[in-house]
Formats: sequence, structure tokens, C-alpha cells
Amino acid sequence: MTVDGRAPVPDVEPGAAVSRVRLDIRYDGAGFAGWAAQRGQRTVAGEVGLALSRLFPGATGLTVAGRTDTGVHATGQVAHVDVPVEEWERHADRVLWRLRGILPPDIRVTAATVVTSRFSARFSALWRRYEYRVSDTEWGVSPLRRHDTLAWTRPLDMAAMNRAATVLLGERDFAAFCKRREGATTIRALHRLTWSRGEDGILVATVVADAFCHSMVRSLVGAMLAVGDGRRDVEWLAGLLRRTDRSGEVVVAPAHGLTLAEVAYPRDPAEWGTRSDETRRMRTLPDAVPDSGGSGAAV
Repeated sequence: MTVDGRAPVPDVEPGAAVSRVRLDIRYDGAGFAGWAAQRGQRTVAGEVGLALSRLFPGATGLTVAGRTDTGVHATGQVAHVDVPVEEWERHADRVLWRLRGILPPDIRVTAATVVTSRFSARFSALWRRYEYRVSDTEWGVSPLRRHDTLAWTRPLDMAAMNRAATVLLGERDFAAFCKRREGATTIRALHRLTWSRGEDGILVATVVADAFCHSMVRSLVGAMLAVGDGRRDVEWLAGLLRRTDRSGEVVVAPAHGLTLAEVAYPRDPAEWGTRSDETRRMRTLPDAVPDSGGSGAAV
């Protein structure tokens, strides 16, 4: 089997009892308490897991690239699941049709592809791309986009926000912008952070990193919005990078403006396992105290 123009991937690895299946997923996050399954809460993982269990009763190990928070959307989420070979072969030709009939309308699986067991939706990822939409027009947000666009009540200086974004690029400790989790590092490599304004006047922040820690993207956006409307300056933003703990000065932007747009992986399947090993290694900055824990992907 060929995966999106990449090198051929076998339908079933020799001697394997299960087929590992990559799932490409889109969802409207408004009705979910985030991705991760939680007792008594409606979650994306809960709905996807339920659908998979109905179609493939023996499916196990549902793993996601980015554990999005409550209200965050996705157009490019990726997950993997292990399905018994005989169950996969029974439904392989109509997987998307069957999932379409089982899943609720605010979730769609757009592709289901067999990959090798070395593929990990979480650890094999090279980078994740998020987009955050903001409207600073006098009249607000188009009614059809109110669920994925933040209405800002002050004019925003896009040039000022782009200047501010440059001080955040590179591998840094983003402790000031993250909700720290026990045993997890807040060091991340931020590859891209840019703002653009479309013909409709909507500002879109494009944020790309190898991984993100909890609330990081929305915290970065919240800080830059404060610069964009003139309440803060670039020096203040740069100073936050010297913090070693969460900053109370940073307001986390609302969840509904954020969308996980893309997760990228090595094109050669032979590199998936190598990338997973690299991601799992402990990461520190020069002269930093070692911190255990791999790269998280929650936002």
C-alpha cells in the first residue's frame, strides 16, 4: 500500500496479529471537553474510541498527535490505533463510510491508512501547526465563523505582533507560557510564529513547533494580543522568556479561536521509529538543570 505518495507500506507486517492504522481526524471542538477521555464528559477520544470499538471490537491503543483542550478544533489531527488483522481486512474497503455512519456530525475521520508498527501519531511527528483566528473589526465576527474566531474589542497592530513574534522563535524554555505538569519539560523548539490578515480582515496566527506544552499556543497568542493592542511591548514579551515558572501576567486566549491544522511526519516510513526515539529523549537547554519527560503535545 502506498501512503500519500510516500514509500510503500505493507498492508500487514509479516507475523503481525494487528494492523496499525493511522487516522486523520477533523472535529468542531465546541461540544467537547477536549480530546482526552474523561469520566462523565463528552470528549473526542471518547467518541472516536466508541466508534472504533463498534467497528473493530478488538481495537486497542488509540494514541493522538495533539491532546487538544476543551473547545479547541482540529482540521489536521492524527491518531493511530491497533486493529486485529482479520477485523481490519473485513472492513478495510468501507472504513470511512462505516465511521461516517457511527460518528456524531461534529467529528469526521477523513482517512484511515495502514502503517507500520514503528509509526506513532504522537512521537513520530516532526512538527505540529496550529492556527488562531482573531477579528478586530468594528462589527465583530461573521455569524458563520463565531465558533472558530475570537472577537477582539481593540484594534490590533499586525506589524507589532509580528515583530514581537521574532523574539519567541527557536528552542527555548517556555515556562512562562505553560501550565507545568509534574515530570514534563517546558522546553520547546518554536519554528514559526507569524500573523497575517486575510481579505476578510481576519487575523490568523500560524504557530509551528516540534511539540507544545499545555496551554502554550493560547498563552503565546494572549501575550501577543496584548502587544498588538498597545497594552504591552516587545521588551515585556522578551522578558517573559527569563521566567522559570508560569507568569500570571499572561492571559490565555479563549479556546474557540484555536485549530490544530496539520501534523507532519517523515515521508520515509523507515524514519518513523528513529523520530520516535529522538522525541522520547530528555531535552534540556545549555546550562539548564535536566528535566525528565518527553515532548508533550497538549495545547
